[in-house]
Amino acid sequence: MSLRIIATGGTFDKHYDPIEGTLRFSQTHLHSILERCRVTIPVAVTELPLLDSLDMQEIDRERILAACSVAAEPHIVVVHGTDTMPETAQKLGSTLASSTKGKVARTIVLTGAMVPYEVSNSDALFNLGYAIALAQALPAGVYVAMGGEVFEWNKVRKNRKAGRFESTP
Repeated sequence: MSLRIIATGGTFDKHYDPIEGTLRFSQTHLHSILERCRVTIPVAVTELPLLDSLDMQEIDRERILAACSVAAEPHIVVVHGTDTMPETAQKLGSTLASSTKGKVARTIVLTGAMVPYEVSNSDALFNLGYAIALAQALPAGVYVAMGGEVFEWNKVRKNRKAGRFESTP
């Protein structure tokens, strides 16, 4: 079994700049995280331009869709910003399902973090580990995995006030 992880940025991959006191992007943390967590399955990492998901445009979602479509691995985790993760899940789920007569051929799990990996008490490690496990265990389809819950691509939203994801009817 092999896995593809696609890095797109989001809070997960933000670096703290102590001089300027800001969070910004440099490079993905995924390689060091995978080493630290001793992931033993073969993992390939694709690093797309790292963006805050509020800055994502349709062209960025098309880039994510293309990366998922050309991946050789049947199991994919997309590390994404939480603010527009449901929109990207919708794009992937609806496009991939319509191109394959209603059935998505791979298992794609989107995840992210509410607190950057580099910051104390981050949820990044847990969410990534959870997403990696789900990508291998769930049937083909598109899902969002955050905070120990898994949601179908067309039944999820971010509750900004509560700081969590929840199901939609």
